[in-house]
Amino acid sequence: MYYIYLIRSKRDNSVYIGYTNDLIRRLEEHNTGKSKSTKNKAPFDLIYYEAYRAKADTRYREDNLKRFAQAYTQLKKRIKNSLASA
Repeated sequence: MYYIYLIRSKRDNSVYIGYTNDLIRRLEEHNTGKSKSTKNKAPFDLIYYEAYRAKADTRYREDNLKRFAQAYTQLKKRIKNSLASA
């Protein structure tokens, strides 16, 4: 399985979108500073994830969320309570 995920920094409340084939390992990497793009913002909470069987589908979804504001805005509307409670 492949996962698209959203994590939020406990330090500055910024949200990061990524993908992985091992969600637990990847969250640990973010929280221990092993991820170059997020090492200065740890620790993180997992806010949301989606699971896919095909890596290509996962990459397409991640790209869609990162490139198109409307897709990201719609996702934020769907998970507004999760974003507020984290």
